[in-house]
Amino acid sequence: MSVNICIDWGNTNVKAAIFNNDTIQKQFTFSAEDAMGKVTDIMNQYQPVKAIICSVVKQSGEVESLVRSKINSTVVLDANTNLPIYNGYLSADTLGPDRLALVCAAHALHPGKNNLVISAGTCVTYNFVTKNKMFRGGAISPGLQMRLNAMHSFTGKLPQVDMEGELIMLGYDTATCMRSGAAYGIAFEIDGMVNEYAATQPDFNAILTGGDAPFFASKIKSKIFADPDLLLKGLNLILNHNVSSPS
Repeated sequence: MSVNICIDWGNTNVKAAIFNNDTIQKQFTFSAEDAMGKVTDIMNQYQPVKAIICSVVKQSGEVESLVRSKINSTVVLDANTNLPIYNGYLSADTLGPDRLALVCAAHALHPGKNNLVISAGTCVTYNFVTKNKMFRGGAISPGLQMRLNAMHSFTGKLPQVDMEGELIMLGYDTATCMRSGAAYGIAFEIDGMVNEYAATQPDFNAILTGGDAPFFASKIKSKIFADPDLLLKGLNLILNHNVSSPS
């Protein structure tokens, strides 16, 4: 049995999971400021023998060094990491490694499908992997809070609005109008993307994940699967693909 630690360092939070082979045993979410202490505690408690780190920010270097010092079999995911699928993305230097983990997991879970993975977080990413194992790319658009922040930052009068508050289609004041535009704009965008792919791709499957996935799941009309753990599953898959389990 292999005990693995998978770390997903995102723009907003850091997530970690302990896997026993292919099964998630425990998950953790914490801030970047708490990462050193939290990761140390997790490794001390669970004694993982393999590790993978996926980071879309530069602040993760100290944690990477910590994990490497404790676990010899450590993979830091980037565009050059050996994958169980093919990577057809052209600008490898700007490719978020989290997108690779998502499509690896999608193909492993739905191997006979052309999969579109929609990850709703700081940004909304659309990631398409064919049933022939080729990651083709997709699209990136601003996420929910980013849209609200941008409306405030790039105008003279629109206030700073958070999603906590009333959300209705027909807004009756500036705050409810901004929430409506940001939230339903993304929901309709997702539906439009899914419908377009479904119309042009045979054997099509769509998966919704990311931190804002629970928020949007009830607002999307398209047939779509929700899997909040897809990225962590993909990281564990890539780790096992690169490092053999101890006998």
